[in-house]
Amino acid sequence: MICASLAEVVSIGAVLPFLGVLTAPERVFDHQLAQPLIQALNLTEPKQLLLPLTTVFAFAALFSGAMRLMLLWGQTRLSHAIGADFSISIYRRTLYQPYAVHVARNSSEVISGISGKANSLVHYVILPVLTILGSTMMLLTILVALVAIEPVVAFSAFAGFGAIYVVVIFASKNRLARDGQRISHEQNQVIKALQEGLGGIRDVLIDGTQSVYCKIYRDADLPLRRAQANVQIIGVSPRFGIEALGMVLIAVLAYSLAGRPAGIASVIPVLGALALGAQRLLPVLQQAYSSWAAMRGGQASLSDALDLLDQPLPEYAEAPLPVPIPFQHDIALDGLAFSYTPKGPRVLKGLELNIPKGGRIGLIGSTGSGKSTLLDIIMGLLHPTEGSLAIDGVVITPQNHRAWQAHIAHVPQTIFLADTTIAENIAFGVSPDQIDLDRVRQAAQQAQIAQTIESWDNQYNTQVGERGVRLSGGQRQRIGIARALYKQADVIVFDEATSALDNDTERAVMQAIESLSNEITILIVAHRLTTLKNCTQIVELGDGVVKRIGTYIDIVGQPS
Repeated sequence: MICASLAEVVSIGAVLPFLGVLTAPERVFDHQLAQPLIQALNLTEPKQLLLPLTTVFAFAALFSGAMRLMLLWGQTRLSHAIGADFSISIYRRTLYQPYAVHVARNSSEVISGISGKANSLVHYVILPVLTILGSTMMLLTILVALVAIEPVVAFSAFAGFGAIYVVVIFASKNRLARDGQRISHEQNQVIKALQEGLGGIRDVLIDGTQSVYCKIYRDADLPLRRAQANVQIIGVSPRFGIEALGMVLIAVLAYSLAGRPAGIASVIPVLGALALGAQRLLPVLQQAYSSWAAMRGGQASLSDALDLLDQPLPEYAEAPLPVPIPFQHDIALDGLAFSYTPKGPRVLKGLELNIPKGGRIGLIGSTGSGKSTLLDIIMGLLHPTEGSLAIDGVVITPQNHRAWQAHIAHVPQTIFLADTTIAENIAFGVSPDQIDLDRVRQAAQQAQIAQTIESWDNQYNTQVGERGVRLSGGQRQRIGIARALYKQADVIVFDEATSALDNDTERAVMQAIESLSNEITILIVAHRLTTLKNCTQIVELGDGVVKRIGTYIDIVGQPS
């Protein structure tokens, strides 16, 4: 910024001797400031000054352009680097939020904040701030140079142009604020419309509701584009009026200076320097104003991005992976109660339950009985509102729950598959260069899917497509089971994980699960009660409490 500002002064100053040697070379030749150059170059007549002064002026102009280009490069790179830091920090802080936070909010707001609003932060805040700083420095140096040439004209022009921009700022600030809020809101709605339309594409195609989702998207996207256009128009529009006024000012100045006794030839260098200064001054003023308009329009997006950036990081975020908490005896639930909100109803009410290590526990109950919530608490995703979850007598708290989660693998009803290979999905979360392929194959065999995978051309390098779209429901489910087995956890939670399997495949998978070590504790919520027939204990939940505990025969009856 400093070098670019000084380069502007040099380029403006260089125009004085250049125009002077074009119009009155004798006067320049006799000037005392020109004597060192004349003596250094051994010049003998005024016309010989033309070439060196032309060279100096051209060099000054090129140097000024180069410095402004470097300033643009530095400002842009720095602002995008800061934007990357913002985006990465928001994403990191979001991933570390408790499960209850993720359940309570819409993911489209988070995605919009990480992708769209972090970018808005660059274009509407960081880059404008840097531009305003650079423009302010340039304005001051250009003004100093112009004041040294013609003080009254310089101050008058700067005051006039500045007053116009001040009036425009006061007239447009409220409109820019409203458009900024519209941009922030509609960015969320656009992401939400995309997620809903593409996420339910199967139903959209079957029901023929494309026009409905197109309308939802249009109703969000069109106001967003209009608000962005308004911000851009308001930011650019004063430039044209100011440029016209600048031309009028130069014309008036030329007329007034032409009346001086020395004649027009004597004032051409001054006039040229002032014209060049005005030509540099007006774009800098416009840059500063446009940057302010962009900042005003991006204020709401900045607020949303900062809210996401303000998410607290847990203490374990900076800590190395914890040593697993000892688990040799049992999982004990003592007076356990839970509600999702402080004033909300209790989903679980004073549960008392003991799960021995190596047990096969089946959970049954009607919808809303609290099965999934109980599993989330046992897995350390949620923390009890009252009572406790203890492992071998050690109470699990927000401070030590990561050490307990190191024991756990989870197989949900809906398996998330990344758009990567089979091997990477089985070893989910492991860097590709650190995947143990032998362990992947063993897990696939235990989940009864190895034979299917190995019949494909690329075997474990087969791409599954987005969300596993290239696989059947049963194949996705078995890969999810293989993922849990790859982790080699000693507590595996199956949350209706076999619901998409046919009877024969489910029977084979359950046999594989039963063949696992007796040291592995298994918790199963199943759609079909027959899936639980080999469980050592069945727990029936109802209205947030344990209604019955017993064997399969006690609870369900004699298996067929």
